[in-house]
Amino acid sequence: MSEKQALLQPMQLGAVALKNRVIMAPMTRSRADNPDKVPTDLHVEYYKQRASAGLIITEGAQVSERAVGYVNTPGIHTIKQLNAWRKVTKAVHEERGRIFIQLWHVGRISHPDFHNGDKPWAPSAINPKTKSFTPDGFKDTVTPHEMSTDEVKATVQEFKTAAKFAVDAGFDGVEIHSSNGYLFHQFFNNSSNQRTDEYGGSVENKTRFFFEVLEAVKIFFPEDRIGVRLNPSLHGIFGMEADEETIPTFEYIVKQLNNYDLAYLHLSEPFNDVSEYDFLVDNIAKHFRPLYHGNLMINAGFDRESGNEVINNEETDCVAFGKLFISNPDLVERFEDKAMLADWDEDTFYTPGKKGYTDYPKLPVNQD
Repeated sequence: MSEKQALLQPMQLGAVALKNRVIMAPMTRSRADNPDKVPTDLHVEYYKQRASAGLIITEGAQVSERAVGYVNTPGIHTIKQLNAWRKVTKAVHEERGRIFIQLWHVGRISHPDFHNGDKPWAPSAINPKTKSFTPDGFKDTVTPHEMSTDEVKATVQEFKTAAKFAVDAGFDGVEIHSSNGYLFHQFFNNSSNQRTDEYGGSVENKTRFFFEVLEAVKIFFPEDRIGVRLNPSLHGIFGMEADEETIPTFEYIVKQLNNYDLAYLHLSEPFNDVSEYDFLVDNIAKHFRPLYHGNLMINAGFDRESGNEVINNEETDCVAFGKLFISNPDLVERFEDKAMLADWDEDTFYTPGKKGYTDYPKLPVNQD
């Protein structure tokens, strides 16, 4: 039984009542292997299997063709995609689950192979010098096209349209993916944003695009059905190089988010060891909890014990789990029974088909 495990207690996440605080984190799985980049019946089964989560946050769904940067990822910008996602939300809701879609634009973490030879878009023409997962495997990124002011504003409209499609697809809410070295993060960071217009220079300018998108999205989703994801201490990964202005920039964003009645703020603990950098924070939840007045979600590397602990310590309100949900579709039930967890197979994280996707078994139900 739960023995009052903090993770298993219900909570109100904005407008959405959750049956527990075990969140399924958004994870790219590259199963939309079709020309239209639509979710398939495999997606329906995959998310349905995991509907006992307090909340499912889908894999990133690109808001336009321009936003694509990984092979076989689904979008939310065409009618075909909208209708396919409807099947997913229906299946999750039939299992009494709740599901948000993550709105995604990778920016410069892409490749011309996705764009008919054109360069991917970014705040500045600076090569992240990393890899893009293309149909022909991982390839080196290129120097991107620097977005014009008009192109930035057009991208705001793409997020707005994607939010409208998400409403029509039946999602309970959206998460704006402003993290992990993708387009918004590129605007936040000095190493990727060297603009001199209204979207570069000052902290207010570097975050302007993000807040314009937030204002656009809330036209279709009320604020209390919107989540935001940030990764403040990302450094040396996804082409991001942090500096002394990085944490103050994220502190500004988080404080400004207090002006919104969001469903939640989703923060990631560092993906690598940043303890040697005195300008970065190595305990994200503890640092940002006093700054944010709404629901806080934390992820990266948690298990049942550490998840319960971080909630009990009042450093977060709920915890998002990634890889554990890949190999344990019944993760909530396993937490409840303190049961053994299945290991995941990294070789099948991004491969087409059901292997390593929908074929992880659930534990037998205890009939006692």
